[in-house]
Amino acid sequence: MKIYVVYDSESGHTEKVAASIAEGAREVEGAEVILRHVNEADVRELNDVDAIIWGCPGHFGTISSGLKSWIDRLGHLWANGKLIGKVGAVFCTTATLHGGAEMTLWNLITPMLHNGMIIVGLPSNLPENVMLGSYYGLSVTCPVTDGEEDSSPGENDLSLGRALGRRVAHVAKKLK
Repeated sequence: MKIYVVYDSESGHTEKVAASIAEGAREVEGAEVILRHVNEADVRELNDVDAIIWGCPGHFGTISSGLKSWIDRLGHLWANGKLIGKVGAVFCTTATLHGGAEMTLWNLITPMLHNGMIIVGLPSNLPENVMLGSYYGLSVTCPVTDGEEDSSPGENDLSLGRALGRRVAHVAKKLK
């Protein structure tokens, strides 16, 4: 089964999370993962995949303009029902703990629902998610720093990314 991971990233934080998601998906037997920055992604590639995971930095509780512009190109696929029944999942990074992560995740989920996709989140019974409660998808906080501190996603964050990738791959495999 094919899993398409597309992301927007400005400082590299979201790219690291996307890579961890792709890594987790690849752990599932039979998974072929396509990882694309939004500037390299082509919506026509979505015709031939079984699952789509997209994510971006949260901008004031909503989708980054780069990913939003890409999502806005899905009109032809929507009109022809090409994404109906595909598995979908979302992720985001924010600068602050309460920086609109859940709103960003919801805003990322909404186009998937409009396209008839089957949304997969992270349930609370996953060991990686018990304390973090990222049920709608994956949200990672990467604080703004003065450059002396590393605000990159930590191992717990990347572990959740791998868990999301595996979960999407397992669900897509069952549905296929």
